[in-house]
Amino acid sequence: MSTTTARLEARISTELHSMLKRASELQGRTMTDFVISAVRDAAQRAIEKEEFIRMSLADQERFAQGLLSPPEATPALKRAFARRDELLRTE
Repeated sequence: MSTTTARLEARISTELHSMLKRASELQGRTMTDFVISAVRDAAQRAIEKEEFIRMSLADQERFAQGLLSPPEATPALKRAFARRDELLRTE
């Protein structure tokens, strides 16, 4: 099985470099392993934050209730659906 890699370079301050080195040593890891793990975790959190919708329990209940008992369509919604049907009609 072939693994491809990509290189990432970044200029960082000497203070940050020292901090990363100390943190990696405290965990008994190489600095590369420490940085890759930290970056992977941060990227995963950023992606999850954008891809998942988090709702409070009250919001979840309101959402479920709306699905189970949707409100009556308003006149504006009925017009919008009628317009959509006109636009999508093929002859």
